[in-house]
Amino acid sequence: MPAPKELDPTQSLSALFGAKLRKLRVHAELTQRQLGEKIPIAHSMIARFELGTETPTQQVAEALDRILGADGDLVDLWLHVVRTPIPDWARKYVHLEPQAHKIQTYSAHTVHGLLQTPAYARSLLGDAVPSVGDRLEGLLTARLARQGILRGGESPTVLWAIVDEAVLRRPVGGRAVMQEQLGHLLSVSAQLDNVTLQVLPFEHGAPAVMSGALTVLSFLDRLPVAYLENSQSGELVEQAGRVSQYALAFDHLLAQALSPEASARLIRSAMEDHRDPRLPSRSQRRRLAQVQLQQSGGRRLRRGR
Repeated sequence: MPAPKELDPTQSLSALFGAKLRKLRVHAELTQRQLGEKIPIAHSMIARFELGTETPTQQVAEALDRILGADGDLVDLWLHVVRTPIPDWARKYVHLEPQAHKIQTYSAHTVHGLLQTPAYARSLLGDAVPSVGDRLEGLLTARLARQGILRGGESPTVLWAIVDEAVLRRPVGGRAVMQEQLGHLLSVSAQLDNVTLQVLPFEHGAPAVMSGALTVLSFLDRLPVAYLENSQSGELVEQAGRVSQYALAFDHLLAQALSPEASARLIRSAMEDHRDPRLPSRSQRRRLAQVQLQQSGGRRLRRGR
């Protein structure tokens, strides 16, 4: 049996929680599988808790505390973990993001954080983390603050963003929120020369990256890194060989995506799909304006006779 991976409890609050959990489990003479069965959850989740790569829910944290006889210590530590505005697994990425010269990102399910409106981000954070509670405002403030790198200084960060068409169609927060979010995508890409936005349409088949989000950060003074993320976890990739593979995957996505101009047309079409059905569509408004113009012209002719 391989030796358990060494833990560094000073690395993060999640790592400290994991080290405490492992110490209590070993003291109770339980394997990860045995502890998982008592909750019950998969033993692989226990392993991720101990490594600090996953944070348990409140219910699971309370069960762990009770089973291991921690007398509330595990729950108290868990509360500190979940109150941090930025999860431990995203902390290093968020530290590197403003240092990047160029950010290339593909999002399969949601708009990238650098392009989210407050309403969209609020709805997304609330849905993705149901237990967010009073941490929501801190998470929202931290996310929106990151967007300053696109507008600040003499050389703002270059952002090349590809979104899957599913991102445009998924009604996060409802029709009004999505209308505002899609309009924001159009305005940002039109106003900022350092932002390029493309859409990967359904009709172009399976994407080179099938799930979650991929981001490649490029720097002027260090090697690039890649970041893989879903709603509950993330992985920062720094090994040069793997980073080059993800950079190549992004190149394939660029080849599959629509041009920025065609992407803007598809976004406008998606905005129409999210329109309140009680309101007239763009084509209906155009026809109505034409009818009104013709009626106005007819009245002027009659008056002139």
